[in-house]
Amino acid sequence: MNLLLVGFGAMNKRVAALAEEKGHSVVGVITPMKEEQCPYPLFTSFNDDLPDADCFIDFSHPDLTKGMLQSDSNLPMVIATTGEKDTLMKMMHEKAESAPVFFSANMSYGVHIVTQLLEYVAPLMSEYDIEMIEKHHNQKIDAPSGTLIKLLDAIKENGRQDAAEVYDRSQTNHKRDQKEIGISTIRGGTIVGEHEVLFAGGDEVISIKHTAQSKDIFANGALSVAEKLVKKNNGFYTYNNLGV
Repeated sequence: MNLLLVGFGAMNKRVAALAEEKGHSVVGVITPMKEEQCPYPLFTSFNDDLPDADCFIDFSHPDLTKGMLQSDSNLPMVIATTGEKDTLMKMMHEKAESAPVFFSANMSYGVHIVTQLLEYVAPLMSEYDIEMIEKHHNQKIDAPSGTLIKLLDAIKENGRQDAAEVYDRSQTNHKRDQKEIGISTIRGGTIVGEHEVLFAGGDEVISIKHTAQSKDIFANGALSVAEKLVKKNNGFYTYNNLGV
């Protein structure tokens, strides 16, 4: 495949390196940032004369993602940008009428499996308190992570529709309500990514946890998705309907 990368942060740097190992070509990078160490042709706008390509891979910022979704391009789009979820979701579904569009807040297939586990488990755990913990490196800007929100949605849509998220218990002076879902965010060092859901009951705790040990799982996930997406018809895709 010939790939256009949207953004050139740590994730798309790994995408580029792994793409070349797999025999793909990076034909350009779209980013408003000055990238002196980028070995690929740089473009600052989707209105530029972009080279022919088979697919966009987007690990960037909502502003850049919105520019791609508003552009005239109908190339397949693999989108892993987090933030401004509602706005981007609406725009992605609109774009899917004229292009194949894939979105996941986490490109790890393992996280997709964890999500499915939570969809199954959540209706069975009505008597358990739920606490969620996510950990990332000290350079991550958004909190809580897009992945935690994805997992939270899976729980709320499958058994805890009336849940109330609690992000800071230091601001309360009452005991825990069973409807609460506690959310804790940790930022430090070079932690790649860790997400844990605790179901705490009487004298027992059930934990579902995913730990990313390398950014390569996300980069390889994006490339695997792109290889499938370029063969798909126009539409909106996730791991649930892309096919593995």
